[in-house]
Amino acid sequence: MLLVEKEVHIPMWKGNVSLLEYFKETIKDKLSPGEIPVRFVVTQSSSDTIFCELGILIGTNNTPALSPIPLFEFVPRKIENTNEFNAVLLVPTGIGAEIGGHAGDACSAARLLASVCDTLITHPNVVNASDINELPENGLYVEGSIISRLLMGTVGLQKVRSNRVLLLIDKHKDRRIYENTINAVSAARVTLGLNCLLVIEIETPIKMHAEYSTSGRAVGKIDGLERLCRVLSRHRSEFDAVAIASMINIPNKADENYFQSQGDMVNPWGGVEALLTHAVSLLFGIPSAHSPMARNLEEANKHFGIVDPRMSAETLSVCSLHSVLKGLHRSPRIVVDSTIFGYPGVLSAADISCLVIPYGCVGLPTLAALEQGIPVIAVHENGNRMKNKLETLPFPPGKLFIVDNYLEAVGIMAAFKAGVAPSSIHRPLGYTSVLVEGDDDE
Repeated sequence: MLLVEKEVHIPMWKGNVSLLEYFKETIKDKLSPGEIPVRFVVTQSSSDTIFCELGILIGTNNTPALSPIPLFEFVPRKIENTNEFNAVLLVPTGIGAEIGGHAGDACSAARLLASVCDTLITHPNVVNASDINELPENGLYVEGSIISRLLMGTVGLQKVRSNRVLLLIDKHKDRRIYENTINAVSAARVTLGLNCLLVIEIETPIKMHAEYSTSGRAVGKIDGLERLCRVLSRHRSEFDAVAIASMINIPNKADENYFQSQGDMVNPWGGVEALLTHAVSLLFGIPSAHSPMARNLEEANKHFGIVDPRMSAETLSVCSLHSVLKGLHRSPRIVVDSTIFGYPGVLSAADISCLVIPYGCVGLPTLAALEQGIPVIAVHENGNRMKNKLETLPFPPGKLFIVDNYLEAVGIMAAFKAGVAPSSIHRPLGYTSVLVEGDDDE
């Protein structure tokens, strides 16, 4: 099986159907037989064209047991549950976000937003900082494609006390790198109380190649995914979540250029990692996360001096695995049976109070929030490579809030929670509008 990125251009939406339905039908026409989309993003919008990039899975015909839920499947929520205030915080992987585009450098933003939530749902890219993970106590660590499906209304999240975590690792020719990885698991078992008694070394590793798309996003190509899928299928009853530590081939000197770029270069590893975990979680319905494994000791021992603070966690890590293990330790179970949505401990789209994203990001979470009537808060200060004007999307009045920074985002969230219209806090306060309508019979 092969995972690749595909760029497609489609005509601008004319408003004759819902925007989400338009993407569903238009993208379907752009796929070749046997291609299954696992990731979708709008990178740029012009007056007449929408530029999209798709993560595509090819070659599942020889693996009949795998039957992924269609990426664009949507179930509208019937109510909004206001018993709790639950927010989703997203910083999409591989877009070069100023905050959250490097190594867990959105952790502090997550902790801030969590302070006004009952539950903050976020994903590995926000809180994974190599061997550091500062997920808030009321945070849920959820793989990005599962967050999309949560907002699309097709899955729920069941809070758990802990998971049985399986670790898959590449067979490595360097014994020291292998031993560091096993020691990282042991350390998590001791410090977290992690249940990870099973580590499987894959004899013939999958091949992961990091690349960049024409939009500047970090993307990639993965070959041999069927080998990983066979292992997961064989041991499916033995684990609740899967961590994957594997080698990633990056362009020549990409690591040196990245750490010397002072934050101007997009992290080369994240895009292909997201492509892998999207596919695994979509195919198996399980929490998953990836950790890059050094290809050799020379790479593991490289010294980059004092780097941009946002990258610093990556220079200190031995094997970049602890954040993944900590996140998966209590990552929520994925629920597909809609009859138990709303049960105690199960969150669904009806329980989501708002979505917080960097400005310009348009993907399934943004489109789903628009369709579900979930307010979206877009943060201008978190600049990135995406070139979309969110104001042009058909948000109903009072459903899109564009703010300067995450401090202001917290204020908007607190207003939602208090039932206070954010506009009522601004001055000058406009006069109350009065609309006069005539008699329909005249």
